[in-house]
This record gives sequence, structure tokens and C-alpha cells, in this order.
Amino acid sequence: MSAGRVVCVTGMPGCGKEELLQVAAELGFRVVRMGDVVREEAARRGLALTDAAVGGMADEERKRHHPGVWAERTLPRVGPGAFLVDGIRAQSEVTLFREGLGDRVTVVSVDASPRTRYERVRLRRRPDDIQSFEAFEVRDRRELVWGLGEVIAGADHHLANEGSLEEFRAASRALLAKLTGA
Repeated sequence: MSAGRVVCVTGMPGCGKEELLQVAAELGFRVVRMGDVVREEAARRGLALTDAAVGGMADEERKRHHPGVWAERTLPRVGPGAFLVDGIRAQSEVTLFREGLGDRVTVVSVDASPRTRYERVRLRRRPDDIQSFEAFEVRDRRELVWGLGEVIAGADHHLANEGSLEEFRAASRALLAKLTGA
């Protein structure tokens, strides 16, 4: 495995990023979730772990500081070796990772249709997940305002996730092996 590869993962909520993270961990990548950094800050502030509270706080921090604030707070968690960073939402975050880590960085987007993603979000039952399609669309719009669409469009690699879990895991393994030269 390439000792220094950093794979930054992006994609809309419910697209299957977590499955890619699991495959990466199985292949020896250390996984860092930007969402964990956000949720840790929300918990530190005593906020309820709901989409509205956590997403609202994340948005306020971007407005208060700068759009790449969560990448800036995540970057110190990425050390030497192979890492997978989950949760890239804005081009400014990609820029911060590339400035800090140079050519170690590759951006991968996991892509799935809105209906597929909504069904997955509904079934996974994380505390900050939404349960109505209308709330799901509100969350999508909020994340697109942050610049997520631009990051997805400009990703170095795209993984489609509309088929079976086994197909997606196989495609994930193949891409990560290609990226690391394994």
C-alpha cells in the first residue's frame, strides 16, 4: 500500500460513503470522519444530536469562521500513512487538504440517486438522520449550498452505488487498490 495516500470521500447523504470507509479500514486505511469532528463539537456545546442542531451549528461555524473550518479542524487528525477522510462538503475543504497534504490527496465521490439515498437514510436510523422525504430534500439543499455539488463534480474518481452491497464493496476495493498500487 502506498504509505502516504489520503483519500478524501465526498457524496450526498446516504450515498454509501460508510461502506467505502469499511472497505478502506479492511485494507489498512485509518479512517477520519469530518462528521465526528462536527458531532464532537456539538456534544461539547451540549447540543441535541439532531440534523437541525448539528447541521445548523456546522453551518454557523462555516459562516462565523470560513467555509473550510471543519477541514481545518480535521487536518491535524491525518498523519503519516494511508488515510481515508470522510465528509468533504466544499471545495475550500479540498483546497485545505491539498495545501496541507499535497499530492497525497485524491478525492473520491460516491454517487447514488436521491430516492436510493433517502431509503438508505431512513433505514440506517442515525440520531441526526431525518425521516421524511421533505426533510431529506432540505438537508440536500443545505449541503449543496455549502458547495458539495462542486466537489462531487470535480472529484478525481466516482463510484456509482445503485447496485448490490457486494457490487459496491468490490468496486470500492478495486478503486482503493488502484489508488494505492496494491
